[in-house]
Amino acid sequence: MSNIPKNIKELGFDEWFQNQVDPEKKADFEIARVLAVHKDSYELSNGANMVFAELVGKMMFSAESSLALPTVGDWVLAHFYNNDTFAIIHETLPRKSLLKRKTSGKKIDFQLIAANIDTAFIMQSLDADFNLNRLERYMVMIHEANIQPIVLLSKSDLVIREEIEDKIGDIKKIMPQLQVIPFNNKNGDGLGDVKRSLKPGFTYCLLGSSGVGKTTLLNNLMGEPLFKTKTIREKDGKGRHATTSRQLIILDNGAMIIDTPGMRELGNMAVDSGLADTFHEITLLAEQCRYSDCRHINEAGCAVLAALEDGTISEKRYRNYIKMKKESDYYEMSYHEKRKKDKAFGRLVKSVMKHKKG
Repeated sequence: MSNIPKNIKELGFDEWFQNQVDPEKKADFEIARVLAVHKDSYELSNGANMVFAELVGKMMFSAESSLALPTVGDWVLAHFYNNDTFAIIHETLPRKSLLKRKTSGKKIDFQLIAANIDTAFIMQSLDADFNLNRLERYMVMIHEANIQPIVLLSKSDLVIREEIEDKIGDIKKIMPQLQVIPFNNKNGDGLGDVKRSLKPGFTYCLLGSSGVGKTTLLNNLMGEPLFKTKTIREKDGKGRHATTSRQLIILDNGAMIIDTPGMRELGNMAVDSGLADTFHEITLLAEQCRYSDCRHINEAGCAVLAALEDGTISEKRYRNYIKMKKESDYYEMSYHEKRKKDKAFGRLVKSVMKHKKG
């Protein structure tokens, strides 16, 4: 970390979080923020000290899903031991926001990315990585979590000014209110605009594919090369992971930023509000459909299909919306089926153990 906080307020513990703490527990526990998550341990800060921590056994074994476990950015109640050199986490406080996605591959479950984020920087490079469909996927995730988005377009030195303006125009055409900042990690063009968007006491995160320059940007923001970067693969132009774990870093100006590993897959689950906010014009049109349960695929009286036909909405944007809606519904249904099976199996195990004891 570049900056050492003096108290938990400097770590972002504001009045909203203060109101989430049971007054009786304030005397029994210390309040701390999760700075990093490792395989079997955590790093916490209570404002005065940074320590390694573990979960209390009850919390570890009673968690019904990964959503119940702490992630980077969480606030927790903990006991500190050995002159504040080690801690045990007893409880995770309610979250103001939570970034999550479907786990990669065929497994149907959530993967936590980070909690209590105020603003998410979505990074795409202005070369081959630029992809509006993927940008919409990130926007759905961020809107679902009620987080403010800002788009950062890196590698502005690789394209001419007119192309940069065209790509910003493409983004503004579908998301006119979105703040977009083009910049260059090499010569510093636009970095001042990125720095000015970072406010003391607020928490930010970096999202984007591998190779777009997230780690290099982080080093530039910190003013020193503390994190390793990796080169782009020559054969396909794709990036390799430089970040392998999530951690919260405090910058010199008091802003906090969480770097995240590049995501090859970006599946979203249960994102109705995120879809509605990201595809706002489709949401408004859907209210005019003849049927309230219209799927906007082949139904008569569908206002969305009518707008698609007359060119009010583009086919590419429509198809991305329908694809994400189908994925979200499928993943959510599969997740609930999985949870039902898990709970049924848990009840069976308890019944067998009880019978053996009897």
